[in-house]
Amino acid sequence: MHAELQLDNQICFRLYTATRLITQAYTPILTKLGITYPQYLVLMVLWEKDNQPVNDIAHRLLLETNTVTPLLQRMEKQGIVCRKKGEKDKRQQIVSLTAKGKELEKKAFAKIPSSMGDQLSACPLKLEDYKRLAQELDSIIETLKK
Repeated sequence: MHAELQLDNQICFRLYTATRLITQAYTPILTKLGITYPQYLVLMVLWEKDNQPVNDIAHRLLLETNTVTPLLQRMEKQGIVCRKKGEKDKRQQIVSLTAKGKELEKKAFAKIPSSMGDQLSACPLKLEDYKRLAQELDSIIETLKK
C-alpha cells in the first residue's frame, strides 16, 4: 500500500469528516427553526446584505446558480425570501428577505452561537486557533478555486 493513499494521511478525509460532523451538530437547531443547513448559508448571505441577485448569492457560496435556484424556490414557498425581476436587467432575479426571513436572524442568533459554542467547549482549541484555522482553510479554498 502506498502511504499517500492511506486514509490517515489524507487531509481531505479530515475536512470531509469535520464538515459532516459540524453540519450534523447544526441540524437539530436548524430543524427547530424550520430550515436546512444550505438554507442557513443562503440566509447568512442575505443577512449580511439583503436584496441580492441570485448570481451574487451563488458566487458568495461558491456554488452554481442551478444549485442555488431550487434552494431559493423552496425558501420562497416557505415564505422566507421573495424573488423579483431586476429593475435594470429583467433577466436577473433579485432575492430579498421577507419579515419571516428577517425574524429568523434573531432566532438564529439567540440559539446557534451559544449551542455551537457549548458543543465545541470540550475541544482544546481557543478562539485564536479557530480564527487561524479559518484563515488556513481560506487559503486552501482560494488555491483550489482556480
